[in-house]
Amino acid sequence: MKKYENTVFHLANVGEVVELEGWVQKKRNLGGLIFIDLRDRSGIIQLVIRPEDSIYELASSIKSEYIIWVKGKIVERESKNPHLSTGDIEVEVSELSIVNTAKEVPFEITDDTTALEDTRLKYRYLDLRRPVIQHNLMVRSQVTLIARNYLSKLGFVEVETPILCKSTPEGARDYLVPSRVSKGSFYALPQSPQLYKQLLMIGGMEKYFQIARCFRDEDLRADRQPEFTQIDIEMSFAEEEDIWEVTEGLMGEIFKELKQVHLEKFPRLTYNSCIDRYGSDKPDTRFGMELQDITNVFDHTEFQIFKDVIAKGGVIRAIVAHDTASKYSRKDIDKLTDFVKVYQAKALAFLKYKDQEFTGSIAKVLSDDEKKQLKDQLAITEEDTIFIIADQKNIACTALGALRLKLGHELGLIDENKYNFLWVTDFPMFEYSEEEKRYVAAHHPFTSPKKEDIDKLLTDKENCYSRAYDLVLNGYELLSGSVRIHEEELQEKVFEAIGMTHEDAKKRFGFFLDAFQYGAPPHCGVGIGLERLIMILVGTDNIRDVVAFPKTASATCLMSEAPNQVDKKQLDELGIEVKKSVKEDL
Repeated sequence: MKKYENTVFHLANVGEVVELEGWVQKKRNLGGLIFIDLRDRSGIIQLVIRPEDSIYELASSIKSEYIIWVKGKIVERESKNPHLSTGDIEVEVSELSIVNTAKEVPFEITDDTTALEDTRLKYRYLDLRRPVIQHNLMVRSQVTLIARNYLSKLGFVEVETPILCKSTPEGARDYLVPSRVSKGSFYALPQSPQLYKQLLMIGGMEKYFQIARCFRDEDLRADRQPEFTQIDIEMSFAEEEDIWEVTEGLMGEIFKELKQVHLEKFPRLTYNSCIDRYGSDKPDTRFGMELQDITNVFDHTEFQIFKDVIAKGGVIRAIVAHDTASKYSRKDIDKLTDFVKVYQAKALAFLKYKDQEFTGSIAKVLSDDEKKQLKDQLAITEEDTIFIIADQKNIACTALGALRLKLGHELGLIDENKYNFLWVTDFPMFEYSEEEKRYVAAHHPFTSPKKEDIDKLLTDKENCYSRAYDLVLNGYELLSGSVRIHEEELQEKVFEAIGMTHEDAKKRFGFFLDAFQYGAPPHCGVGIGLERLIMILVGTDNIRDVVAFPKTASATCLMSEAPNQVDKKQLDELGIEVKKSVKEDL
């Protein structure tokens, strides 16, 4: 007698007597014969009980999601099911017992369930039974195992870093944890292991990795959760090429094992090139339709709107949607105009080329020479549509880049079976915060500036670039990383550049800066977003599909009702008083 996972049985097992346990996916009574689809993590197998069997009455009482144990013989099915891995066989049940009963479930346990997501999140323990969610979590497990094996073979050491840390606010908001022992003081949950992994390099570990939990109290979206996991890697005595080689090797192992795809060496583009060509620093390069600079076409234009934009230092950018002139009506283009306005673009101009003539919103105000230049420069052919935005460079590129991505999906230009990786390099060192009215670190303040830009740290921040890099996959930012600062003097200079005084730096990062005085090696690293990687591997655009117990967009758990209030006794022990809201006072 043998007991297996359901899906290991095939025609070769016919005649074997087996024991099975699992959940009842479905029960059918067809002409006296009872058929039961028995489900476990591995899949489904069909059971059959005949009217003359002693267990027939018990089998008749079974309902969906009951857990049952059966013993029986594997036989060949008369009506085979090609959609099941066990579709050639079934089990003739001779013994049966009910292990546990189940209430009627609030939704059907199938991949194509129509249940609302909130319902599925409330009953997440039932949603987890759906094969697609189980598959996603098993892929996640495989990826972390591959990462551990690959990095261990390269001599990386897995080290756990603290979850209870000092709050060092610089970026997203921290989650704070009150201390009972030191009343009025707080730990912070780590936004990443950034300081600790650099301290490990100073501590001589040389090669570190961790499947690290990270926490950020920020607004959520489809590819973000308040707590997430990254494959964290750091190397001493290394530069960009070293960490890129390790990362590409890891991705190669993952995609070879899970997708049977051989990855070529990853292409590279600078941040500025990405913005110029795609309007995004995380471009989806699976399709073309790149942004093109047509400002020069209108150097002597009489079209006042374009003339004014150029006079104010703005640009004119375009994308060409081939063979779409008959597809987009004026009403459709009005909707696209509303779309780009979300990205602060003031307007969306368009031209259609049909019957060797231009028509569209600006066709009448363009000279013949401008039309000819556009046709030649953009390689326009019959039935093409040109979408144009004239504005300040950052607005024109961002809005047109978003439109490019929207059109790529709408027009079916994206090959969903492709995996396009791209290293994005040479990010700006700083970005200006309108909220704080100062320059802040674009990556984090421990990122090294490019060697040739060190002199610009205090004098030309807008044109100072860093040794930060991202890895982009199919339009998702898969990881961020950088060469770190390892010299105390340079670190202090970067703090000064973002308006942080020596006293502030000591208060926030004193323990870290002290370590610099004892010989910090050159080092660099990356943090790979595990959930985003799994999302791409399993083909979902919702991060909650790859997390066992996710939070909603408002950072709540519908199943456990967290966050929730706590007893006053607990608050008193912590020395905390909760301030009532105006609504509660009323």
